[in-house]
Amino acid sequence: MTTPDGARFEVAHRLNRRLRVVIPGLRRDEERCALVAVLLMKHPAIRKVRVEARIGSLAIHFDPESMAEAWLSRLLGGMLAQVVAARMPSAGDIEPVDPDAPAAGGACTTLAVEGMSCASCAMLIEMRLRRHPGVTRAQVHFATGMLEVAGRLDRGEVARVVGTLGYAVRPLDTPTQRRLVIERERQLLAQARRRLLLATALTLPVAVLGMLMPRGWGWKTVEFLLATPVVFGAGASIFKRAWLLARQGSANMDSLIALGAGSAYVYSVPVWLRGGHHLYFEAAASIVTFVLLGRYLEEKAKGKAGDAIRQLMELQPETATRILPDGREELVPIDALRVGERIRIRPGERIAADGVVVAGDSSVNESLITGESLPVGKSPDDKVVAGCINGAGSLQVEVRAVGADTVLAGIIHLVEQAQNSRLPVQKLVDRVSARFVPGVLLLAGMTALYWLRRGRPVGVALTNAVSVLLIACPCALGLATPTAIMAGTGHAARRGIYIRGGESLEVASRLQVVILDKTGTLTAGHPRVIDFHARSPWSDERILTLAGSAELPSEHFLGRAVVSHARSLGHTLENCESFVVHPGQGVEARVAGHSVAIGNAAWLAESDIDTAPLQAWADRWAAQGMTPLLMAVDGAAAAVFAVADPVRADARLAVRRLRQMGLRVVMVTGDLHATARHVAERVGIREILAEARPHHKVAVVQRLKASGLRVAMVGDGINDAPALAAADVGFAMGSGADVAMETAGMTLVGGELLKLPEAILLSRRTLSVIRQNLFWALIYNLVAIPEAARGRLNPMIASAAMAMSSVSVVLSALRLQHVPPEEMENGTEEEELAASGSAAHG
Repeated sequence: MTTPDGARFEVAHRLNRRLRVVIPGLRRDEERCALVAVLLMKHPAIRKVRVEARIGSLAIHFDPESMAEAWLSRLLGGMLAQVVAARMPSAGDIEPVDPDAPAAGGACTTLAVEGMSCASCAMLIEMRLRRHPGVTRAQVHFATGMLEVAGRLDRGEVARVVGTLGYAVRPLDTPTQRRLVIERERQLLAQARRRLLLATALTLPVAVLGMLMPRGWGWKTVEFLLATPVVFGAGASIFKRAWLLARQGSANMDSLIALGAGSAYVYSVPVWLRGGHHLYFEAAASIVTFVLLGRYLEEKAKGKAGDAIRQLMELQPETATRILPDGREELVPIDALRVGERIRIRPGERIAADGVVVAGDSSVNESLITGESLPVGKSPDDKVVAGCINGAGSLQVEVRAVGADTVLAGIIHLVEQAQNSRLPVQKLVDRVSARFVPGVLLLAGMTALYWLRRGRPVGVALTNAVSVLLIACPCALGLATPTAIMAGTGHAARRGIYIRGGESLEVASRLQVVILDKTGTLTAGHPRVIDFHARSPWSDERILTLAGSAELPSEHFLGRAVVSHARSLGHTLENCESFVVHPGQGVEARVAGHSVAIGNAAWLAESDIDTAPLQAWADRWAAQGMTPLLMAVDGAAAAVFAVADPVRADARLAVRRLRQMGLRVVMVTGDLHATARHVAERVGIREILAEARPHHKVAVVQRLKASGLRVAMVGDGINDAPALAAADVGFAMGSGADVAMETAGMTLVGGELLKLPEAILLSRRTLSVIRQNLFWALIYNLVAIPEAARGRLNPMIASAAMAMSSVSVVLSALRLQHVPPEEMENGTEEEELAASGSAAHG
């Protein structure tokens, strides 16, 4: 098929279920890239498409059983031929859209927001964006300082809408842009500190004079001269934003503060000029200073809660050594790298991009991905991951993924996704916060009228009204949930537990049943072929060659064990002519003209293959705790393999801790009953279901959920993916298949099973902190506002209490960062070693 130049594409990276292509004609064309992604997703065989418009890259996740790669290439080529020739609409072509309609053809944009000072700021920006006719979805997260917008408007329009409210946005597409945002946050924090120090230095003498109440006009003038730079200098940003919002008929927390401090200042000026005695300059200055103090402490604490993202960003080097075609080397920014280029990784350097080693030998610390600090040997054709540290050797690496397509970027995105997620309770809090500011303004006005009608002086009425304005704090309510989620998910990420969203975090705190897969979950996932038996007329050499070749494309642990065993004996493996996976049962392949099937006995029997000649061997090995793999060639039983997978050293201790937390533990496996019982006895599990296919695992999950129980599924393989999706929360072992990790709500990096009870306990503690934060934030407002209206709180105390309420909520959330939790230390070191030894050696 003839295609225009712009429709040509190159395959940059391929896996069994993922194809990454680079389309030069769509480079930096966000609209067309988004359109191609939407068109691809309409096909049922396409599971997910990730777009990196900056380099014209598409990462396409597909089902090879429903669509072969050749067909996918044809489909993509046809789409590109049409899309490249089509005219894309400009920003001026945007038409109003139905807010409830899906964002078809609309790109999702994530930007950093600068200038938000409270949760009501976030609500204000979010509501303004949602009113825009080109927006289908908008979320603004005050705790992380980010906004997500989906719809048919470009970033320039988003920046314009947000800018009218007095805020600025910054892009987050590349590592360099993210670093600039982090650096900008540090600069703003330093500026906030300088403003606070200036305000404090000027406010202290004003406050002393206000308490002494000197009669001389000269002392009153000193109060005026000291208070003015505090209110309109250090507090200028508060008044500026309040004025911008007032011109548009909106209000937020800055509006309340500006009204409170401004009213006290404006009331005092004419009284001072007339030589009056009762001035409120110290109240105006103190209000601004306490607010600045609260915001500085709050931002500093929020920065600690967001350390997980910053630490991950620091793993990405800023520059890379690119190797030019003529062999010369040049130092370039990381954003300048392109797929297909070669880079030099010197000893001790961090790897700059995902890729494949093309020259050199070294060892690499991959603890970022595996959780193991032991270095992994790397030689030509081995894959390397950005952010990992090179050892003593020098490597040449061909770049296979850059920007958002790297593994490190995926981890960062996963942590951000979790930190930006909203629990159901947060949605209610957001609705309350949105109506909070107008309600407080109304209540302050009613307070002033009440005191005036009682015949009190204007100064008293003003003082009480200002106190109401200042004591009210929607920030504490707005911060209660997101800061706890930030701290909890950030701490989890540092511990090697990646949480996909806040909903998983919430549900995990209320789990009652944990279902564990066996292979790769309770066992180490590194099985070895211990023995095998072949029937004549097949020779051992031919059986191993056919078996290894048939399992070569497999992602399953048992298949890898067969491949590894065949290769270790020096057999040359052949490419399959065809390959089909039957999850939970086995694989079918055509090798050198032979039909080869490898799997469990029940599956082969269903295919009318007589396995009786091999059954005695299979039963004997199963009784010893090994997994028998039966093999048929051309419809006849040919061999049986004994595969042993050692139990994880921490499995017994992990199961014991789950039980101590009040959880019911069940093992569900596709293995034989004898093998399953053997493993269950070693790890201390009483409930088992063996010889379970994927749909059986799903049925178990659904049956338990139907009985009113909240269920978690823990697995690692393709056959576990349906059950992981069906469970209330899915936990994927980080050493398993990609599809398992994409389906699960949480991923345990490195496959450490002890991280499972830790993740559940962390979820419980996070939800406990959220409930405590919400309770105290509500109690604070319910008690403090009436007290201020009664005249029992002056503006200085009110502003100090308001500032400290927000800070206390953030500090409360930071408790989640202390590790390890005391509740996890359930046994002595000797008990843990004994449990681990029992699991490992049985």
